[in-house]
Amino acid sequence: MISVGMSTTCVYPFAVEHAFRIARMAGFDSMEIMVTNDPVTQDATKLLEISERYGLPITAIHAPVLLLTTFVWGRDPQVKLEKSGELAAAVGADAVVVHPPFRWQSGYAQNFERIVRQTAKNSGVEVAVENMFPWTVKGRSMKAYSPSPDPLDLDVDHMTLDFSHASLSGRDSLEMAMAMGPKLRHIHLCDGATSAADGAILDEHLLPGEGTQPVAETLQYLASIGWDGNIVAEVNVRQEKDEQYRLEKLVQTVAFAREHLSQEHATREPIEGGRGDLPLKIRQARRHEKKSAKPAR
Repeated sequence: MISVGMSTTCVYPFAVEHAFRIARMAGFDSMEIMVTNDPVTQDATKLLEISERYGLPITAIHAPVLLLTTFVWGRDPQVKLEKSGELAAAVGADAVVVHPPFRWQSGYAQNFERIVRQTAKNSGVEVAVENMFPWTVKGRSMKAYSPSPDPLDLDVDHMTLDFSHASLSGRDSLEMAMAMGPKLRHIHLCDGATSAADGAILDEHLLPGEGTQPVAETLQYLASIGWDGNIVAEVNVRQEKDEQYRLEKLVQTVAFAREHLSQEHATREPIEGGRGDLPLKIRQARRHEKKSAKPAR
């Protein structure tokens, strides 16, 4: 059965454990970890402890390739990718998700395909290159990625399809999935309604079904061909202040996937004995951990 997981980015900057907790309640099968400056996202032992506590395996590690993770594991993008591969192997994940290089990372870009292939070989996990999109700066399109934002233009063995990124690129996700063929190993479940060609600058990551991409049709197609990759929700609900509302949106997301994959969906109650005082934000979690580690007076 195709696993339907949730990325920790859905609720960032909430703590990793909180992401697992809400994912379990919403009815997801598994998790993708975005490596950030939160030490927990970089620690295989802590991730495995949380994974076991909530009964959600980790299927993917997302390399720290965002602008906000510039200094995570240093500034060398090759080192970041290699460390992501090591972490993925340590937690039993199937894949590492990585973006194409930024155009100013010229040395990395020139050797990207070789580095991706070597990292996959050394770590024993798939390195799935994600489709990205053109940037719009002051109304003008800018080439941000090199050699291309589209993994279909690259000589790579495994790919990730993101519906919101396809929308910004003005592409049809179903056509992209078909073109990727057996190289498609990972899906970022979301939606989009605008393209950079129309002046859009925001990567929307709407709930599936709330945009214009053929998300339902793509899921149905993958189910019909017996696809055996992983689907991970990467929707933006982190701005919602109400926790119950966030949960409802995530339930809606996983239910959408189940419907179009012809799977049964069920939410779950919080785990018995779960921490009612679970810190939500990453900084709160760090303070809580430091306070707990201090010897009692």
